[in-house]
Amino acid sequence: MKRLSFVFLPAALILALIASYYLWHAGDAGPGQSVTTGTADIGGPFALIDQDGRVRTDKDFRGRSMLVYFGYATCPDVCPTTLALMSDAMAKLGADGKRVVPIFITIDPERDTPKALKAYLHAFGPQFVGLTGSAGAIKKAADAYHVYFKKQPLTGGGYAMDHSSVIFLMGPDGKFIGYWDDPAIGPDKLAAELRAKI
Repeated sequence: MKRLSFVFLPAALILALIASYYLWHAGDAGPGQSVTTGTADIGGPFALIDQDGRVRTDKDFRGRSMLVYFGYATCPDVCPTTLALMSDAMAKLGADGKRVVPIFITIDPERDTPKALKAYLHAFGPQFVGLTGSAGAIKKAADAYHVYFKKQPLTGGGYAMDHSSVIFLMGPDGKFIGYWDDPAIGPDKLAAELRAKI
């Protein structure tokens, strides 16, 4: 009996270890491989007003990639910096830039009228489309892109807008391709990555 236990217990332990290994790694891809399925749930239909007062929907931009950024015209820092980055990257794309439309969607429709957006975007180039609309339409668009924003009252009166700062790239079919959230990326790298993705 003792001899049987001496043989059986190590064998059982080895089998348990082998079974544990296979259970632990069940569903793993092969060595050096990764498994990616599904698509990101980012983006969606919108109907907003451009800087010229025209109703624009996401379908108006089919056939070209959309470079989308949410912000507001009186933003003191991150918005103008990001729009300048987008503008410089578009210039570096050269002829490929015709395949991309940079879109600025305000999160502050109370102040960002079409006229205000037109004046603001003039500094970044004629290729930009600025979009505004009702508070409900803006929230719907921001929610579709999972963009956070919130009005923050200022001590001396007035308000600023707290918001996430992400550049989204949507394909010619309106589907999500990628995003950038690092302001230090620089226009050369952004242009190179855009060229590789469009």
